[in-house]
Amino acid sequence: MMPTEDIYQPLLNVIEFLGTFAFAISGIRHAAAKRFDWFGGFVCGVAVAIGGGTLRDIMLGVTPFWMTSSIYLICTFMAQMFVIVFARSLKSLDNTWFFFDTLGLALFTVAGLQKTLDCGHAFWVAIIMGTITGSAGGVIRDVLLNNVPVIFQKEIYAMASIIGGLAYWALVELGCDMTISVITAFLLIVAIRILAVKYHISLPVLRGEE
Repeated sequence: MMPTEDIYQPLLNVIEFLGTFAFAISGIRHAAAKRFDWFGGFVCGVAVAIGGGTLRDIMLGVTPFWMTSSIYLICTFMAQMFVIVFARSLKSLDNTWFFFDTLGLALFTVAGLQKTLDCGHAFWVAIIMGTITGSAGGVIRDVLLNNVPVIFQKEIYAMASIIGGLAYWALVELGCDMTISVITAFLLIVAIRILAVKYHISLPVLRGEE
């Protein structure tokens, strides 16, 4: 019988590819808003697309995923061409950019969860690594663009990854198929992110001394 990771590796590869494309578009869009040139936009797209996964792999002690295949850099280049070609059509569609960012968060969280589990770590470690994979790229993007990272603001972002990871954990413990667990965690993260923004749901704000 084939190992579980071998059976589902094609699915994980698709998840990482889609996540890379979605996050790269998000990073390039923000760079365009800051009037970066094409090279600056590409650098920002790469930073968002591979930043979280690189940090995860370094912490797991494995070769960073983008160093084993050029497809991730090619994917980022494709994302840049997509933004350039359809810039006028997408310029006024803020919801589109939010959608791509949300997809990237959900896809990379799931990829981070599964890769950590495949490395033999406990589930609580997998949830942390999934959150880092999904949100660290956005932190790097915001630092490059001199913005306050979105995870440090009131907006629900990293918490969506954590909740999705907990759901994934619960489904696996209940004996659910991996595909079902992946899809459920993905949809839950997307739903939490969309509902939080739509209904202005946020975490309490810390109060300093007055």
